[in-house]
Amino acid sequence: MTTSSITSAPHNPGTQEWIFSIGNQFAVQGEFLRSEEIHSGHINATYRVAYRQADGTEQRYIFQAINRNVFKDPYAVMANVESVTRHINERVLRLKKDLGGQTLSLFPARTGSSWVEDEQGSIWRCYNHIEGCVTYDIIENTRQAYQAAHAFGSFQALVSDLEAHSMTETIPDFHHTRKRFARLMDVAATNPRGRLDSVREEFDFIRSREALTGILLDLVEAGKIPIRVTHNDTKINNVMIDASSDEAVCVIDLDTVMPGLALYDFGDLVRSATSPAAEDETDLSKVEMQMPMFEALVEGYLAAAGSFINDTEIEYLAHSGKLMALEVGIRFLTDHLEGDVYFKTHRPDHNLDRCRTQLKLVERIEEQESEMNAFVHKVRRGGN
Repeated sequence: MTTSSITSAPHNPGTQEWIFSIGNQFAVQGEFLRSEEIHSGHINATYRVAYRQADGTEQRYIFQAINRNVFKDPYAVMANVESVTRHINERVLRLKKDLGGQTLSLFPARTGSSWVEDEQGSIWRCYNHIEGCVTYDIIENTRQAYQAAHAFGSFQALVSDLEAHSMTETIPDFHHTRKRFARLMDVAATNPRGRLDSVREEFDFIRSREALTGILLDLVEAGKIPIRVTHNDTKINNVMIDASSDEAVCVIDLDTVMPGLALYDFGDLVRSATSPAAEDETDLSKVEMQMPMFEALVEGYLAAAGSFINDTEIEYLAHSGKLMALEVGIRFLTDHLEGDVYFKTHRPDHNLDRCRTQLKLVERIEEQESEMNAFVHKVRRGGN
């Protein structure tokens, strides 16, 4: 567990002056006191900055520079984030919904824009600091699973009336599993690093499940599942939890918010929350699909999102977890065959180990899929 003041270290004076200059470009009030870098996350540069107010109290903000190597169009990212945060705050105000009393908000630049650009071309934004909250890196129990699922379901509910076509797809085909599968087949055909023979079992496992990759896409094409505004990074450490009540407050890290499927968000929760094994676990006997965790996810998600998702989406909740595990396994195996060019690795066959844990989770879900579906239907009927 980590607090909302995530492990950090004060900067040297030169960096303090740099952050001070960034802060001067935003419409923040008070006297600059200090900045600290937040060492959580691996993409953007993030700083917590404190200002003294006229009454002597401190007000804290989050300054964040978007990683342009990952997000090639940071202006589109900011347009999406601005649209979503504004829409959520308007709905919360209109509906008088509490959500713990705090929502994520952008503070504008003094120019009126939602971002500023520094001399190096980095795009910065300023968020409010969510006070009195903690985050967790790993879901440890069913209460946390319920709260995480409820938070993401609440997020989806709040943006359910925001037109998906108004958002930019900042990472094209991010969850297009059929294209991920096709990419793996292309790489296997060329076998650039000569690794295919050593991964035949994993490759054949994936190839035998090709039909799974298009099921949700076909349902979209048939008009049975709508494109919605989705989060696309549904890890528990993207949920702020109130330290006193242990209840979810709001969802953070909105850079991947874009058009997608609600099932992708729920499926990635299942993938990341139901197994106690590490993502790169080499002892595959530790990989499980824990039914109590799945049940908590379903209950939390449907309590928040059940009012707007349709029957077809609910029918495929269990399938979505299997699909997301398969998709991530495909991505890891593709990178392994290409020579580990995308995901950072720390040992030989690291991506292969990651792939194997995902494929084992697919197996575990397949073994319990009937039971998972039965529980979804039970919750949908109100427990009868």
